[in-house]
Amino acid sequence: MRVSAKADYAIRVLLELAADTSRPITCEAVASTQDIPPRFIKAVIRDLRQAGLVRSQRGCDGGYWLARDAASITVRDAVTAVDGPHLSVRGEPRPAVGYHGTAAHLGGLWSAVESQLDLVLRATTIAHLLAGATPHRIAN
Repeated sequence: MRVSAKADYAIRVLLELAADTSRPITCEAVASTQDIPPRFIKAVIRDLRQAGLVRSQRGCDGGYWLARDAASITVRDAVTAVDGPHLSVRGEPRPAVGYHGTAAHLGGLWSAVESQLDLVLRATTIAHLLAGATPHRIAN
């Protein structure tokens, strides 16, 4: 499985914003603290804003805040905001990939993987990650 850099960055941005809700945080501060390339962070934050996960404030004291409580933002919300809703196979959305002959049942495997991954991502919130906890039902 491959987690995109954009998804990783999105989760890290949300964690930074959740860690200090007393003030807006600038892109530059998040990029510096999380060692995220500055050229990517604005695109990631734009996607998070469009998904309703982050809000912004302009001006001298401007920056970004969480748009919702960290306990209500799942990792799936973040991944979907930047990468879309589906697992990809060979770079194509999984439902678009067709299999034939002896591989005919491979699509079912990818569906099961996507379902299990979705359960984990939906069960884990930004608040869980910030606290260093994973939900009981998915912990090893």
